[in-house]
Amino acid sequence: MTTGLPSGSVSSGWREVPGPDGLRLRCWWARPAQRPARAAVLVLPEVFGLNAWVRSVAGRLAAEGYAALALPIFARTAPDLDVGYDEAGLAAGREHRDRVSAGPFLADASAAIAWLRAQPGLDRPVGCLGFCFGGHLAMLAATLPEVAATCDVYGARVSSFRPGGGEPTLAVVPEIPGHLLCLAGDSDPLMPPAELRAIDTALAAAAARQPRLERRLIVAPAAGHGFMCDARADFRPEAAALGWQAILDLFARRL
Repeated sequence: MTTGLPSGSVSSGWREVPGPDGLRLRCWWARPAQRPARAAVLVLPEVFGLNAWVRSVAGRLAAEGYAALALPIFARTAPDLDVGYDEAGLAAGREHRDRVSAGPFLADASAAIAWLRAQPGLDRPVGCLGFCFGGHLAMLAATLPEVAATCDVYGARVSSFRPGGGEPTLAVVPEIPGHLLCLAGDSDPLMPPAELRAIDTALAAAAARQPRLERRLIVAPAAGHGFMCDARADFRPEAAALGWQAILDLFARRL
């Protein structure tokens, strides 16, 4: 797809997926071009929409053998959002972030997962990978019964906030039926030590109750918010490589 991706032929492009109540979800769909997919992964973007970097994440997963569907998390208010990593882009993304509620998001995610599982050879549990606000939403999506393995990458405020109101999102951890990996940087101002401790405590308690399920927090050294994204100033190649290895290892084991 682009330079820097693992070797492998990838087919990708925009795809309209039926959503709830007649909503159309304009998604980015990437898959191996010349072999059956190993499994399917739902990709949840940052507040910047389905921009080039998020599409490249789907392409990277496809090059690794997965079918990847990137979902517009602002399907109701900004279905075509695609902005850059600048102050204007951040302001636009945060405006729409603040209009998201957990219930409608989960309805959209369920519809996208149903579409994924209806594709040839993919009628089985799926993975979920989200970044930033998409990482926060990934923890909610992990409660869906079809999701076998979830990676929440620097999903901030899960210990203090739930989109649309209610108990903080971290309270859903005991309800998650699959495996959960959380990734964060040790210098992320949006995920201070108290947030990391709360996540670690919740994951440890869940792991004690259900030892067969993976519940892990990995904190990357010398990494801030957005360290996985090579289009952001906070990109850290070593931390990003650590993150990708952990993500791909989880999916290889559990999907």
